[in-house]
Amino acid sequence: MLLTPYYAAILALIYVALSYRVIRLRQKLRVSLGDGKDKQLNRAIRVHGNFSEYVPLTLIMIYFVEVQVQNLLLVHGLNSALIIARLAHIYGVNQLRENIAFRVFSLCITGLVISISAISILIT
Repeated sequence: MLLTPYYAAILALIYVALSYRVIRLRQKLRVSLGDGKDKQLNRAIRVHGNFSEYVPLTLIMIYFVEVQVQNLLLVHGLNSALIIARLAHIYGVNQLRENIAFRVFSLCITGLVISISAISILIT
């Protein structure tokens, strides 16, 4: 049984929640395109965008690790780290008075997950 689809499902639900957040803010502020120079909407858009930029590639890499390397502990670790990193990014960037440490942590962990996945695949 593959594990990564279950983690992908959790991340998909987070993605939907982020999408609805942007939609609700757009409706509330009556902004159909762009951010209307609203800082909160701008942050919501970037959180959603960053999620959609990093999560698909990372999930694909973890899936390849699962299929090729077949180390379930590694797969759990990579997927768990990805979820933690993405939640940290969401929390940090959503704050109008952002604590940059959350963004740095998220970037480092996500980059590490991608790198470990790539190296694991290449050395197998």
